[in-house]
Amino acid sequence: MTAVDDRDTAALPRHAAPEPAGGTTVVAPAGPQVPEARRDVIAGRRTDRLNLLGAVAAAIGFTALLFGQIAPFDGRLGFVVVAVAVFVVLLALLTSLTEDGPAVRDRVAAAVVTGIGLVLLGVLVLVVGFTFWRARDALTHLNFWTTDMRGVAPDAPLDKGGVLHAIAGTLEQMGIALGLTVPLGIACAVFLSEVPGRFSRFVRTLVEAMTALPSIVAGLFVYASLILQFGAPKSGLAAGIALSVMTLPIIIRAADVVLRLVPATLKEASYALGSSQWRTVWHVVLPTARSGLTTAVILGTARGIGETSPVLVTAGFTQWMSLDPRSGPQVSLPLQAFNNVRFPQPEMVTRGFGAAAVLMLLVLVLFVAARIAGGRGPGELSPLQLRRRAVTSALDAQRFARRRAARTAEKTERPEENDHVV
Repeated sequence: MTAVDDRDTAALPRHAAPEPAGGTTVVAPAGPQVPEARRDVIAGRRTDRLNLLGAVAAAIGFTALLFGQIAPFDGRLGFVVVAVAVFVVLLALLTSLTEDGPAVRDRVAAAVVTGIGLVLLGVLVLVVGFTFWRARDALTHLNFWTTDMRGVAPDAPLDKGGVLHAIAGTLEQMGIALGLTVPLGIACAVFLSEVPGRFSRFVRTLVEAMTALPSIVAGLFVYASLILQFGAPKSGLAAGIALSVMTLPIIIRAADVVLRLVPATLKEASYALGSSQWRTVWHVVLPTARSGLTTAVILGTARGIGETSPVLVTAGFTQWMSLDPRSGPQVSLPLQAFNNVRFPQPEMVTRGFGAAAVLMLLVLVLFVAARIAGGRGPGELSPLQLRRRAVTSALDAQRFARRRAARTAEKTERPEENDHVV
């Protein structure tokens, strides 16, 4: 074959390369082009599933042999720990037979993360299931939901007494706490996000430090300042203020993170249209971050609704219904559960677990209500808001039509100004 010049090399396939010297070029025969097979990183392959099952079976068998025959080990927790460690090692070895280093690390990391998630889910199911199982005898009685503990002895049967007074106290105290913390927390988060500077950095540092504040310290602060200093009685109002001290930094910190995630282009577009900073925050920033702000309120509610020591210090304890949060002792569901499980009678212990189960259901109901109210995305309106927008648009159209009609009538009634012709 003759030498191939530069123009001919451009037409050759990728696997055919000319020799730089010798005057001839050897072109490899064109074979079938095998397309590159891309692996789906989401769906696992059959080899991955077999490696996972083999590592699980081998880890359980090796650990059982180690604990039963080889070493004098004992205990369920030790068995689980050793089995998990052996599983990770075996999974890495089996994967390395067919994959390279990055793929091995990916499989091991995915297995560890998935295992941690399953363990946490199992612990959550165990805690919730155990609580409801111990409370099943109390929850099946209607009086447990509709009566209080006035005049009920500790060894009284479960068909007497209930936690209605604790439910009312919890709702009133958290209502007071959220009424104080939601506007203050969101306003402080807007300040931290929209007004940067030295003072805002100081406030952010103070808020982050307050998130680790022990609950008893908040209760003692309200007790010393409100009850001892000003002579206010122990009441649900004092407990609500103490819970607001615990809830406020959680809402501020979570809302600050959410507001800082709002795209700057949205705010810049609002400023370009001539809107002020206040209108931009009210009509652009807050509606965009509505779902995240709802999550911040839920986190603050979850922190405050389960506190016991601030309520005990500031609201005292009572066995009967107290709907006036301004005076008189008041009890909450966590405090009722804590007080009941300290009794040796099994009926009171069952009532304590029942109060804890009712608290879980109450948190679930509040979570669902908050998600329904504020879980919609930016621009998504509720049916009521859609009807209100339609009515407003119709009223605006009528007002504009009246203005156009008035202007047309004014033009027709105005005399012609064509007499003064120069």
